[in-house]
Amino acid sequence: MHTIPSLTRRMARALLGFGLALALPTWADIHVGVVLSLTGPAASLGIPEEKVIQLWPGELGGQKVKFTILNDNSDTGTATKSAMRLIAEDKVDLIIGASVTPTSLAVVEVAGAEKVPVISLAGGGAIVLPQDGPRRWAFKLSPTEAISAARVFDHMAKAGLKTMATIGVANSYGDGFLKTVENMAPGRGVKVVGSEKYNATDQSVTAQVLKVMSANPDAVYILSSGTPGALPHVELVNRGYKGHIYQTQGVANADFLRVGGKALDGSFITAAPVLVGDQLPDSNPIKKPAMEFLKKSDAAFGPQNRSLFGATAWDALLIADGATRTAARVAKPGTAEFRAAVRDAIEGLKGFVGTEGVYTMSPQDHNGVDERSQVMIKIENGRWVYQP
Repeated sequence: MHTIPSLTRRMARALLGFGLALALPTWADIHVGVVLSLTGPAASLGIPEEKVIQLWPGELGGQKVKFTILNDNSDTGTATKSAMRLIAEDKVDLIIGASVTPTSLAVVEVAGAEKVPVISLAGGGAIVLPQDGPRRWAFKLSPTEAISAARVFDHMAKAGLKTMATIGVANSYGDGFLKTVENMAPGRGVKVVGSEKYNATDQSVTAQVLKVMSANPDAVYILSSGTPGALPHVELVNRGYKGHIYQTQGVANADFLRVGGKALDGSFITAAPVLVGDQLPDSNPIKKPAMEFLKKSDAAFGPQNRSLFGATAWDALLIADGATRTAARVAKPGTAEFRAAVRDAIEGLKGFVGTEGVYTMSPQDHNGVDERSQVMIKIENGRWVYQP
């Protein structure tokens, strides 16, 4: 467990979409619980998220904030216990996390039942859909599977590609993407000729890759997250596959580039604009906040360690900053009324421009982003290259 002490400096941040008054009553400190995968298969997501949270100043919504960070070890059971501890013992006002879809689902089940708002850093649509029960208290920032897959199908159409196979991690993240791809493909004129699965802890995917290659697809879409996403990618290249390879933004970090190495060159990934923020056209509304974040991130960790997942954590903090400021106008931190007000403030977010998208939430949409939240990126010589 890591507890981050309050810092003395204060961030000046424009909070678009919240319409806030500056005068606030003086309440007790805000307590934010954070559940991240700092070890295990999803550590390449959780570690940069933790680093970014540690960059945040010691105030949230104009008040002192305490962050309590717990490691779920990429395990759903541990994530459940972490959420229970944060709520029952630490009395947190908000939970940020978890890093991946399976652990986020575990956190949401616990937190939603106790009416504690959650901002998930993971990508699976199941975190917020259907919008009932515990998911009324859950929000996520990564785009829907359909938005990501649409970019892939558009790219395939331009290249004249007609057949696709998938290799997905066998969990709720991979299954959510697979269902979306299978539903969208017929309407896009693409035939899915094979779908294989593997576990995030597997050391070999040779059998799955050979089956996929035997179908001779024009493209292979890898539906995975973190460094485990590199395993089928490298195997495809080593086996001589010459078609297009696509990845989801679940792999968008420096560790994936390191593990995949030269085998990744020439492949494509759909990801949030922040990953290539300095390559975006000035007309893109996300460029300014993306560059503000990258300036801080690059100074702290080096440009070679840019992480989409760190940016997701930053957007979560920006949104939490505005929501807690709004909530503090009507209720005291540490109370059920404050937690409900935080939930309501996030749900009422309109046109908030973050590093990864433009967020407009509603009672029917606890994700709130549109197609601007994804761009096509090519990997060239270990670099992310924006594809207009």
